[in-house]
Amino acid sequence: MATLYPLKFKPIAKETVWGGNRLAQLMGKPFDITKKTGESWELSGVQKNLSKVTNGYLKGNNIEELTEIYMGELVGDKVYEQFGVEFPLLVKLIDASDTLSVQVHPDDAAAAERHNAYGKTEMWYVLDAAPGAGIYVGLNKEVSPQEFYDHANKATLPDILNFEKAHPGDVFFIPAGRIHAIGKGILLAEIQQTSDITYRVYDWGREHHPATARDMHLDLAIDTIDYNVHKEYKTRYHQQKNTPVELVVCPYFTTNLLDIDTLTERALAGRDSFVIYMCIDGEAIIDCNGEKETIAKGETVLVPASLADIHLKPKSTVKLLEIYI
Repeated sequence: MATLYPLKFKPIAKETVWGGNRLAQLMGKPFDITKKTGESWELSGVQKNLSKVTNGYLKGNNIEELTEIYMGELVGDKVYEQFGVEFPLLVKLIDASDTLSVQVHPDDAAAAERHNAYGKTEMWYVLDAAPGAGIYVGLNKEVSPQEFYDHANKATLPDILNFEKAHPGDVFFIPAGRIHAIGKGILLAEIQQTSDITYRVYDWGREHHPATARDMHLDLAIDTIDYNVHKEYKTRYHQQKNTPVELVVCPYFTTNLLDIDTLTERALAGRDSFVIYMCIDGEAIIDCNGEKETIAKGETVLVPASLADIHLKPKSTVKLLEIYI
């Protein structure tokens, strides 16, 4: 087989009741700015939403076809052994011009039992935030499942939700079971398990209007929620120039921030995993043993597991999220 190379994919636009036009205006997505585009699925292994390659000789192939052919060369031997042809991560850009529904995701056990699927643990990296905008994440006081249920039905749920003001560069880790909602005015990158299971419990009144009503799942959600109050909901880290900074390390993915203005080598031979780079600012060349691809703001590139030595060459300065298992 021919040598693998850094892969780009066609972004998948998702129109939503809460979406806007910043994915096109700020992140360079080729989307219709007259439509409410809430999400750009940058790399997806979700059935009926399989990402397709846009560069090189593999152009037109989807991620499942590539994994079926290249197996561990593409995703890593341990990843292929665990997930088979299903690509295990879904990465998105999200534009919330209005507040998203209050929701929760089941863990692996509940998702397997109820939906024959994986659960959904995720993280967010905030790219842009309107003044005063923020994230609803977790609870501000301990409540019983019955009290939570009553608040949801009486439309008083916001009273018990923890609200965190958000700024560019903020990181939020959302394990399965943590109640959450992205607030109006937030633009962010999302990394998550490959799962499209969401339990909506409250939708700010939109659920009562025919034009905006969506399915609600309070009964399903009630026994999956973490009712504990945690000390901190925002991930603390110290940004450093030309030094990889760990943002999130969990069983499902690791995410680092690279803020670089000089040639940077990432020797990741021991990881036995693909690497995803999401460019959040600037531009760089990804060089893997002579296989090169440019990455610019708003773009995502998948580096196959077989390409162990990665050289990142910034055009001037570049910020990248580096994601692998």
